[in-house]
Amino acid sequence: MIDLQIRPAAPDDVEAVLAFWKKSAEGTSVSDDVDGVTRLVERDPDALILALADGVIVGSVIAGWDGWRASLYRLAVLPPYRRRGISTALLRAAEERFRALGGRRADAMVLEANETGRALWTAAGYHREERWRRWVKPLAAPAAGEHRVITG
Repeated sequence: MIDLQIRPAAPDDVEAVLAFWKKSAEGTSVSDDVDGVTRLVERDPDALILALADGVIVGSVIAGWDGWRASLYRLAVLPPYRRRGISTALLRAAEERFRALGGRRADAMVLEANETGRALWTAAGYHREERWRRWVKPLAAPAAGEHRVITG
């Protein structure tokens, strides 16, 4: 494992997080913009957890807690840094956060086509819940000519 700093994102990290997700995350979200990430960081300053190596973002996970459910989104690691324990460190931090807040189960959003992600979640002790399916409804229409894939 490399020397990592695990910490919550700060408002001045937003642009770097978005650039990191473009290189590292699978799919896009309707909230992948400055306004969306800024709102997340302002509403729950501990939810967006970053892994940094030499001051560079090399991993992220969103550990969302609404008082009822513990939800994981945007677990991503910069490709050259994969298979070095970064995801494990991020999930450990997220799970510790959830336990401290009273969380009883963590749910992860994983794209069906993301084979690497599915293998990672399985290795981390998560399993696919066959009884449930996600139902979504966009609350804002995409801009003219824009098509979005809703992932989280």
